[in-house]
Amino acid sequence: MTDSGPAPLPAADRPEAAARLRDALLAASFTADGLLELLGAPAYAALARSETVPALRATRGDTPLETLVRLFLLQQPVPRARVAAVLPVDEAVQTGWLVPVGADEVAATVDVRPYGGPGGEDWFIVSDLGCAVGGAGGIGQRAESVVLGVGGASTTLAGITVRTPVAAALDLGTGSGIQALHASRHATRVTATDLNPRALHVTALTLALSGAPAAELREGSLFEPVRDDEKFDLIVSNPPFVISPGARLTYRDGGMGGDDLCRSLVQQAGERLNEGGFAQFLANWQHVAGEDWQDRLRSWVPRGCDAWVVQREVQDVTQYAELWLRDAGDHREDPAQYQARYDAWLDEFEARKVKAVGFGWITLRRTDAAEPSLTVEEWPHPVEQPLGDTVRAHFERLDYLREHDDAALLGHHFRLAGEVVQEQVGLPGAEDPEHVVLRQHRGMRRATKVDTVGAGFAGVCDGTLSAGRILDAIAQLMGEDSVRLRDRTPAQIRLLVEQGFLEPVV
Repeated sequence: MTDSGPAPLPAADRPEAAARLRDALLAASFTADGLLELLGAPAYAALARSETVPALRATRGDTPLETLVRLFLLQQPVPRARVAAVLPVDEAVQTGWLVPVGADEVAATVDVRPYGGPGGEDWFIVSDLGCAVGGAGGIGQRAESVVLGVGGASTTLAGITVRTPVAAALDLGTGSGIQALHASRHATRVTATDLNPRALHVTALTLALSGAPAAELREGSLFEPVRDDEKFDLIVSNPPFVISPGARLTYRDGGMGGDDLCRSLVQQAGERLNEGGFAQFLANWQHVAGEDWQDRLRSWVPRGCDAWVVQREVQDVTQYAELWLRDAGDHREDPAQYQARYDAWLDEFEARKVKAVGFGWITLRRTDAAEPSLTVEEWPHPVEQPLGDTVRAHFERLDYLREHDDAALLGHHFRLAGEVVQEQVGLPGAEDPEHVVLRQHRGMRRATKVDTVGAGFAGVCDGTLSAGRILDAIAQLMGEDSVRLRDRTPAQIRLLVEQGFLEPVV
């Protein structure tokens, strides 16, 4: 593969050949677990960073697994006779998975990387050679239509996606097909789209080699390949969200001005969802001088949708430009050309009055509520993936809070969520703490400050007493008026429910 264009791909219309190749890979333990056992944790982790030297050192032998690692992961030519002992080599050459090299060797035409599914499945992600690690990993590949493999963004989106059984799922901008692969576990029908026809070809290979059902593949930008009357229960997209001057690289640059691609994607998703359906995206957005970034994101949310937007990271424009210049390998070119491209990025940001760029998750849920809920927050702290159940539970709690006024809330029973701890902060020897913090050790791992009443209330919530009866008991212990306590505490209870510290007992 060169910058002029990637190499030809294996045939996508030979599922029986992919099935036989899959059987051979599994028989040789060419799986995520098998690789970890062979290479060891350091070399295995280095592969995820596109560093191959440790893996080369670990595969100097001639076992079937070492042969496959050198062939598909390290892209090394291997003697044909050695490969024939592991794979149906003639069929692999005929169908384009391998290509003859020299007199007696063969080489892989694509990267084939084992990937462990959430249910213990042995899957394989296909990508272009040298592009197995997707996203801002510095692949240094500038061929316009290359297809990247799995990167941090891909796994983040897969982890936050709500995984409930659905009839129809849409993977918008499918790339190597990882989101379609995950969706195949719980969706009756999966549709995958991409502007790059090569990506659709690779997705077909990924699904076939992973033993997953085929998806309906459609070429086109954003929602263009979707019929006007077509709706889905789940829409996922890790789009080409990079805010750049121009659309040099299909896999990352959206080709629209600023963050217009992400905005358009979010705004158009609402009308494509069935009632109760989810749309989940990764996105970049501009922080513009004189504008609240949260207001900018609120303006993107379509009517008839609840929304939860989480900003995970913010970079100033110089950091952002340098990140993506390195991604394309521009830092290894002529210094004058690198400087010119850097200038072009900064000129673009200056013209748009952009001071920084945010990155995060956007989740929409179609609702018939009279007043949809809209949460836009910044949460740069560590979380525990997968978060799909956490996301689903967030919207379920919103429904509960919408349906219950304060009086109904006080009549209900609550339970403290699992793995919530209480921290007290104060001077040593002080009779009372300065403040009390509740902290989650699961999911979003939130922390929230509560007063004495809130801490006491949460501490006794085991589902046996109603909220009102607990408050009455607290009022009696503290010598407070129970009516006043009932009046001022529901707001704190709502916050604890909304953030997942308290769970309604149904």
